[in-house]
Amino acid sequence: MKVATRFSHSIPKLVCPEGQNGLLISTKYLNKILKIDVEAMTITVESGVTLKQLINEAAKANLVLPYGPYWWGLTIGGLMGTGAHGSTLWGKGSSVHDHVVELRIVTPAGPEDGYAKILSLTEEDEDLNAAKVSLGVLGVISQITLKLEPLFKRSITYLTKSDLDLGGQAAVFGQQHEFADIIWYPRQRKAVYRVDDRVPTNTSGSGIYDFIPFRSTPSLELAFIRSTEDFQESIGDANGKCLLAKGVMHALVATAYGLTNNGTIFSGFPVIGFQNHLQSFGSCLDGLKDAMLTSCPWDFRVKGEFFHQTTFTIGLSVVKNFIEDVQKLVELEPEGFCGVEIYNGILMRYVKASSAYLGKQEDAIDFDITYYRSKDPMTPRLYEDIIEEVEQLGIFKYGGLPHWGKNRNLAFEGVIKKYKNAGKFIKVKDAYDSQGLFSSEWTDQVLGLKEGLTISKDGCALEGLCICSQDNHCAPSKGYFCRPGKVYKEARVCTRL
Repeated sequence: MKVATRFSHSIPKLVCPEGQNGLLISTKYLNKILKIDVEAMTITVESGVTLKQLINEAAKANLVLPYGPYWWGLTIGGLMGTGAHGSTLWGKGSSVHDHVVELRIVTPAGPEDGYAKILSLTEEDEDLNAAKVSLGVLGVISQITLKLEPLFKRSITYLTKSDLDLGGQAAVFGQQHEFADIIWYPRQRKAVYRVDDRVPTNTSGSGIYDFIPFRSTPSLELAFIRSTEDFQESIGDANGKCLLAKGVMHALVATAYGLTNNGTIFSGFPVIGFQNHLQSFGSCLDGLKDAMLTSCPWDFRVKGEFFHQTTFTIGLSVVKNFIEDVQKLVELEPEGFCGVEIYNGILMRYVKASSAYLGKQEDAIDFDITYYRSKDPMTPRLYEDIIEEVEQLGIFKYGGLPHWGKNRNLAFEGVIKKYKNAGKFIKVKDAYDSQGLFSSEWTDQVLGLKEGLTISKDGCALEGLCICSQDNHCAPSKGYFCRPGKVYKEARVCTRL
């Protein structure tokens, strides 16, 4: 059995049930705000409530969730199950699960208990550290109580600078500004710093953030963009992709990524507004019923974006070295990063060490890298080797932790060994679901309980099912062969010769 949410699910096979009798449990109607305690500053919701719902309802009581993901289409249960987060090193950190004060979970049981148990976990219960980031393998999270804060205002300014000293700046920027993040455009040697802090609530400003890539887009426009990228890939048009990437960056910077000073126009920085209007976005969800006209760019019902997303967290202690290694790769193959810049560059968010057994192990930066994926799993990408090397650099050389709800299979190889409390998590899993009803072959492989996470076959490296060790893992008939990395020599990547 697996729990599915109403709008989306994880990129890897986290939500896939097993076999012919596999069962999906929908939280579509588990969508109620149960209680807002203004005095205690808490909100209790069912797990199918979306982040957008929570933000809006809390704001009516002059309360806000201080930190959270930027995409508001996530459900509270779903974002907890995968450890989703925003960006901060302040307070309890940017992971929503670290703001949980109570949680109710339904677990399997024997006939004497009616085949199910309802457990309520509070901050005094050690097991809460397992349930906070559960990957859905403990049971069904039904209710969650989160600690909120009084409604406050923020001031946002985007500064575009050279990325020459990005490694040094990245390590300290998150301490300087509460809601800091960085968007990195490696090919253009630019970094966009988000200077973002609280300001007094009487500060003038009614800013709203409607992030442009999360707005509804005409389906015909999406089809044209995808067809263009398919064509550029097919003929190896790196220059065309670089020109497109440059246009994307300039358009986003010129429009402040979708920030407005009054909900209508952008007239300049800083943009000042209430937290509930700036913290999260996703207006394209409002147009889902008319997908043939407009939709979210990645809506599978139309011809739109289809991508891989590699996301890993690098500890602050080594992040400077990682960034400098990537910059060495940029010097060797600058055009190899244009495909990433088409998808808004590399988003760098700050995350804090967590008490959750499968949460972040140290203060770190999360690197979000999105890039083109072919509909044909046997078709290699332009500059396939460059992003593969970045992926292996981050995850293996620098011990990066993959985001549980994103990434390709290879990112999870041996991942459980990176968590010091993995053994405690497995014990709780076995106690809560002794029959493994909420497990699957994939989750058992990720948790190190089964072999076979990476799959060795022709073309397996193209989709991240393996790290290539022989040429047929790439696409030799199309000129792509397995070779060492250019900077990280231990990497094995599919290189066009």
